[in-house]
Amino acid sequence: MSDIEKVPTAEVINSAGSESASLGSDDQRVAEHGYKPELRRHFSIWSLLGVGFGLTNSWFGISASLVTGISSGGPMLIVYGIMIVAFMSTCIGISLSELISAFPENSGGQYYWTFQLAPKKYKRFWAYMCGSYAWFGAVFTSASTTLAVASALVGMYVLSTGDPNREVQRWQVWLCFEVLNIFIMVFNIWDKPLPYISSAALYTSIGSFVVITITVLICSRGNYQDASFVFTEFNNNTGWNSAAIGFLVGLINPAWSFSCLDCATHMAEEIYQPEKFIPISIMATVAIGFTTSFLYSISMFFSIRNLDAIFASNTGVPILDIFYQALQNKHGALFLESLVVLTSFGCTIASQTWQARLCWSFSRDQGLPGSRYWSKVNKTTGLPINANVMSCFWGCVVGCIYMGSTTAYNAMVTGCITFLLLSYSIPIVCLLYKGRNNIKHGPFWLGPIGLIANIITLCWTVFALVFFCFPFTMPVTAGDMNYAAAVLGGLTVYAVAYWFLRAHKLFAKDHDIDEKIEQGILN
Repeated sequence: MSDIEKVPTAEVINSAGSESASLGSDDQRVAEHGYKPELRRHFSIWSLLGVGFGLTNSWFGISASLVTGISSGGPMLIVYGIMIVAFMSTCIGISLSELISAFPENSGGQYYWTFQLAPKKYKRFWAYMCGSYAWFGAVFTSASTTLAVASALVGMYVLSTGDPNREVQRWQVWLCFEVLNIFIMVFNIWDKPLPYISSAALYTSIGSFVVITITVLICSRGNYQDASFVFTEFNNNTGWNSAAIGFLVGLINPAWSFSCLDCATHMAEEIYQPEKFIPISIMATVAIGFTTSFLYSISMFFSIRNLDAIFASNTGVPILDIFYQALQNKHGALFLESLVVLTSFGCTIASQTWQARLCWSFSRDQGLPGSRYWSKVNKTTGLPINANVMSCFWGCVVGCIYMGSTTAYNAMVTGCITFLLLSYSIPIVCLLYKGRNNIKHGPFWLGPIGLIANIITLCWTVFALVFFCFPFTMPVTAGDMNYAAAVLGGLTVYAVAYWFLRAHKLFAKDHDIDEKIEQGILN
């Protein structure tokens, strides 16, 4: 037994009688799998959706990562890319929803599902690798989101000066990033305000989307672009001779805008009936994300007056330049961008909520060095503060990559996408190997449609691992190389090394009921 506090497994709890009676049905289900219910279930479906959509926030994602996509194909890439990625995300959402509906008792999400589904001989290793990829992806997501906000703030400052010769300095963005990362961490210290903050983030996002879209369309009236500019003209400024490769590499922009769909699954111990409400949250996130991002993108692109000026802008924030062109007013553009930034705060708060839950649940199973510290829940605030601080620390470290490479943001985005897709694919492969009909289905189960969604998700993962690791521009130099493949390989080597050095002795040992039965600990 580790030094992390555990509760008895189902057999012991049921013999106690009074102990099981004191637990609600959802918490009892947690206890039956050997975990102590420590988090309070005070999230509603709306606050859960606020966390889920607040993090994915597709229309904001398009705004924030436009710099990575607009040069790869222009508006056409983004518009059709949203359609492609929304379909892929629907398949991912179905796959995740089926799994959380079948295994709703744990906040571990994909690594916990892997532990339940993988062959007995390999389940601890693959669950550990899955959890490692999920946490890596969460840290890269938080870093890339915060860096996008920092870039927006510095870009707003540059535009406000009115000096066309002023350039965005990398150190300015980095410093703003580090300050923001620490500031946002404060919002995940107390548990009671968090559901209200999450709900407010949802309403703020939808409200900002409506205000920005209507304002830009009204102010651009009479100066709209032709439909061919939005839907058929391909503008390849990547340096790739092949337009197809430029397009495929550019899909990273809409792909990032639909990432992190597992977020709600890590809130399973903070909402009642997670098997019903979490699938609703996941699928609603995809639906709202597609609707808002598609309408938003088309509206913005019809309002562009000079695409070359956006490429040559000194702000480094294409969406800010689109606002400026549409409104022809600096203060108006800054106001609209401030709404984007306000929305982004909900996104960054949600990303830290998510990464803290992942770190906490993974540490509860001894998946990280120093797990006994990161698995603690603060008794006063009711939140895993240690896990949040540790994850934010590594987010600060990842942000330092930006000082060494002009394309560091792109690498963070790629790390977010690829690590998370790998973490989704591992339990899906285990599910297909075990047999979809050989597990107890939850309320959300789509039968043959779910099987198709599983296969498409796996194919999309392979695609992303290949094309999103390509250089973003050609010719390649050391300063603008895509280091995502090196990061992916390096962290995989670290995870495997830590498994053999220590984790294989500790990870999930206290919750392996099959092993306990074999050892005679349980009957």
